[in-house]
Amino acid sequence: MITMQINLTGLEGIPLVKAGDNIAEIIKDAILQQDYDLKDGDIILIAETLISKAEGNIVRIDDITPSEKAFEVAGICKKDPKLVELILENSTEIVEVGPNFIVTETKHGFVCANAAIDESNVDDGLATPVPENPDESASKIREFLEDEFDKKLAVIITDTQGRAFRVGAIGTAIGCSGMNPLWVRIGEKDLYGRELETTEIASADELASAASLIMGQADEGLPVVIISGFAGFDYLRDENSNIKPLLRPKEFDVFRK
Repeated sequence: MITMQINLTGLEGIPLVKAGDNIAEIIKDAILQQDYDLKDGDIILIAETLISKAEGNIVRIDDITPSEKAFEVAGICKKDPKLVELILENSTEIVEVGPNFIVTETKHGFVCANAAIDESNVDDGLATPVPENPDESASKIREFLEDEFDKKLAVIITDTQGRAFRVGAIGTAIGCSGMNPLWVRIGEKDLYGRELETTEIASADELASAASLIMGQADEGLPVVIISGFAGFDYLRDENSNIKPLLRPKEFDVFRK
């Protein structure tokens, strides 16, 4: 019997990051300090808050001046109008507003609650919007680490998001470099020899969810996770990849019609 397994390792020694820090260097140092044996096909998953902090993408909420639209929306969702204004500034469309939530489409094309603005793991009164270009951030980190360790790697930037019709948040990929985030298995055969006609696997999201189990959502302090042994790496290997294959075009989003 062939045993298939993946291994998840939380990278220790990642300090509290501040604007201007070099995340790639920090990860390299942590890998060496932990004496981790980096291998071809390893996937490095990084919490988006780490990227936003390092890139200076941090907003002081009290510095925001709410617009009339922000006050209007805040009256419905019962959120701070200043926070609502930040959500609106980082969105291209309001999809739905309800008690304590605003579902929007972000400038990146993500449909999620509150434009994925994060108020956790930062000082009181601060918030971190989604990094300006998660794909570019992932690419720079991957290229640096591949050069340093002479390995073929992938880097995925992760965020915690909810899902339609299900309770609870999971790890989600918002940036990707080094592998295609979508595994199209159309044309392959199932166990009974039937040809798959519609099967597409959001592999980057599955990997992000797995990493989230170790990253946690509170004070775990493990914002970087390395996954080894993912069987699809070679097939999905793509140095020019980005997150766009996972974004459903609006015309096919039946829940927004």
